Formats: sequence, C-alpha cells, structure tokens
Amino acid sequence: MQSTTNINQVIESLSHVYLAPLLEGDRAGCRLVIDQALEGGLGARELLIGMVWPTMELIQTLYRDDRINAGAMNMATRLNRSITDQLTTMVEHKARNDKKVLIFCGDDEPEELGGQICADLFEAEGYEVRFAGGGVPQDEVLRMIGDIRPNLLILFATLPSGMPAARKLVDYLREVNSCPDMQIMCCGGIYKRAEGLAEEIGADLSAPDAAAAIDVAARNAGRKATVDQQTVGRTRRIRKAAIRKAQTAPEGAATSMAQAE
Repeated sequence: MQSTTNINQVIESLSHVYLAPLLEGDRAGCRLVIDQALEGGLGARELLIGMVWPTMELIQTLYRDDRINAGAMNMATRLNRSITDQLTTMVEHKARNDKKVLIFCGDDEPEELGGQICADLFEAEGYEVRFAGGGVPQDEVLRMIGDIRPNLLILFATLPSGMPAARKLVDYLREVNSCPDMQIMCCGGIYKRAEGLAEEIGADLSAPDAAAAIDVAARNAGRKATVDQQTVGRTRRIRKAAIRKAQTAPEGAATSMAQAE
C-alpha cells in the first residue's frame, strides 16, 4: 500500500503530464492520463481532489496572469469538467447521513466546475445535495431554502467579481432568517487568497476547497457566526434588533428606550 506522501508525489507528477493536453483541448490525451492513473492504482476521489481541483485553480491563475488566453482557458475548463463527470461515477458513496446541502456558485464556467465538484464530493459523503449553479435571483434562493430546508448552504466562488453578490445574499438571508438553523459556508479559492473574507461576509464556515469543506462541515456541525462576526449589514441588523427589543419590552422600558433615542 502506497503512503500518502508517495501518492501525493505521483499525483503531482501526473498533474504536469495532464496540464499540457488539457490546455490544448486534447480530449484523448487527457483521458489517457486518467486511465493510466486509475490502472496504476490511484482512486477517482484522489484524482478529483489531488489533480483535477488544483489544475482547475492553476488554469484560472494562468488566465489571470495573462499566460493563457480565453480560448485555452475555456477548452481546459470544459475538458476538466468532462473528466470530472467521468471520475465522479467511480467515487464510492457512503451511507446517507440525513443532512441536506444546497450549493450556489458564480456565473463563470470555472466556478460552475468548482461547484459541481463540491456537489459530487458532498453527495459521495452521504449528503442529499442540490446544486443550483449561478445567476439565481435572491427571491428564488429564499424559496429554494424554504422548500429544501438545507442543513448547509454553500456559496462557492473563485473570482472577486462574485463577492458583491455573495455579500448581498448573505445579508439578505440573515435579515429574513427563514431557516435559522441553516449554516452558511463560503468555499473556493477567493476565500483562500483573501484571508478573513468569509468572516467579513458573515458566513458561519469557510473552506478553501471541496475536500476541506467536507471536513469543516463535519467538525463544526451547528456552529454559527455570532452577531458581532456577521459584519455585512450589521448596522441595519442592530437597529432592527433594537426596534424589536423595544416592541417586546414592558411599556415603561419601551418609553425609556424611545426617549433615549
């Protein structure tokens, strides 16, 4: 049985071999690398976590640094997604754990791929998963949460352009509070590159990738961000909380609070 160190070294070596045909859109070449890896004893989950996911992030980095053009990025991302579909059919699934996950992501193709891998790995872990992708209006997000009643809501993102929408959505969900026991997790490369961003947005949990997300969810069941940590829309929430407190306080106390204001 290979050690974890040896497996990581093999996967790292394979990643270099995998990248060249991926950027060229060479579908047969990429599948050959995968087939040889599987025949060599590597598991589908190991390849998803150790090769496909890091390669996805590397492709985005290369594009951001102007080292590849949009055409190469699109071909590589779509081919990586095809390989993901192939590998996820081979991942062993654990028994259902009676927990539900709802996943949204940004509108770009790389973010769709990251969200899909999150969905596939959480499902293999035993969760009941719904993956809605990107571009879903806030009122529809709220309706889906009401219908599904997920234990965990994952907002996957790798690009800074998706942050304003994520902030707005978390603020909206906190304000409405239709599913108070639901945890909100921010997952993806942007939260790894910008330390503290998930906490600033007001998420309960954060993870840099799908594998870490599963571990974080398992170790922090029920953990919720405090009101002080929920900085998005905090001023408005504090003001509304004060109004609610005044409305439920005894008449004399409410009058005193009103006079203080």
